[in-house]
Amino acid sequence: MSEAAQEQRFWLRDNFAPVFEETTATDLTVTGHIPEALNGRLLRNGANPQTGESAHWFLGNGMLHGVEIKEGQANWYRNRYVKSPLFRDPAGDPVSAMSDMTRSAANTHVIHHAGKILALEEAHWPFEVDDNLETVGPYNFDGKLAANMTAHPKTCGETGELLSFGYATQAPYLTYHRTSADGKMVQVEPITVKGATMVHDFNITRNHVIFMDLPAVWNLDGMAATGMPIMWDESYGARLGVMPREGGDADVKWYEIDPCYVFHPMNAWEEGDRIYIDVCRMNDTFKPGSNSPPLLFRWTIDQAAGTVTETQLDDRAVEFPRVCDTKVGLKNRYGYAAAFMGGLPCAEGYVKYDHERGTSVYHDLHGGQGSEAVFVKDPAGSAEDDGWVLGYVYQPETDTSEVVIIDAREFAQGPVARIHLPVRVPAGFHGNWVPADY
Repeated sequence: MSEAAQEQRFWLRDNFAPVFEETTATDLTVTGHIPEALNGRLLRNGANPQTGESAHWFLGNGMLHGVEIKEGQANWYRNRYVKSPLFRDPAGDPVSAMSDMTRSAANTHVIHHAGKILALEEAHWPFEVDDNLETVGPYNFDGKLAANMTAHPKTCGETGELLSFGYATQAPYLTYHRTSADGKMVQVEPITVKGATMVHDFNITRNHVIFMDLPAVWNLDGMAATGMPIMWDESYGARLGVMPREGGDADVKWYEIDPCYVFHPMNAWEEGDRIYIDVCRMNDTFKPGSNSPPLLFRWTIDQAAGTVTETQLDDRAVEFPRVCDTKVGLKNRYGYAAAFMGGLPCAEGYVKYDHERGTSVYHDLHGGQGSEAVFVKDPAGSAEDDGWVLGYVYQPETDTSEVVIIDAREFAQGPVARIHLPVRVPAGFHGNWVPADY
């Protein structure tokens, strides 16, 4: 990595810097009132290098943070490393560990499905953890998952199916997986693409999955230039692949688009022959000297005409987009995202989008630094935005963090509750609400 790149290693400074102690704190202090309907755990994953060093933000050891909420009380906070074989080998190289599916950093996401909590990272198998965030071990769906799995599977808002994929440096470069609501992997389907690229996320609708085949190309020369074995190569091209959810390689229809990169979509849905996909679109990624901000765009795929159009929806840099879980793959009115601060991948505020009206509401964190926010639906509510938005927020003046609970219906207002944590939660990646009855 170049000297200039070394100086820009934000992931080792300020609130991105790792913490090293595993903490358990009970009877947490709360300002305001926690809604009685919130019963579960707010979990968050992130890269937290145990040695204090890593070549890239994406390569640190996974550390889970969790707060348990029950009957209006904040029962505990705890943080735990995901103790994979890679963690137990501090000198181990995350990139060279890719051939062993158990040597995961497990640092990107955490989900629940079919009664299990899984920590995810896209180059290896998931790692199962228990209710107290202690590591159980690698999980491969009873042997049906032979290779790696994305950190961004989608749980269908209607069927409860878990849809996922994995990418590889050798053919087959892309493999699709479909897992039933009760946790059985029922389909493993190789998908033909031109080469080895970083496919970080994808999209689902009621009847389709949509792959994003974009020009972040696997290239070991990238380690010196970007800290990752990936380089931007527009000559690879960019396209979207639409496939029936229970289809196969021969059913994929590809649509060319302008070169760009998307780490995270907000949601996708279909209306007749048209598929709509809202994404945080960047002009490029892993391109030395470039710092393209993520902007909210909409792709419209007209399957009858064979075309894709794109429309910019916002000029703010936003990322970590979310919708109500029951709307994943279905038309959503509302979406939520982190408004990035000063070019850094953390939130200075959160944005609530109303796609029906074409408007947005801003929630200002007033100097706090937020991680990805999660929408939790009010079980007694009927409207799509009946619920709360929860996120971990770092407060620089105390050098500690808190969980904020925002009423989604009064989004511009201050949090209805703040759960004060005795420690700092570093800026990280993705998380989820795990209900008590998961």
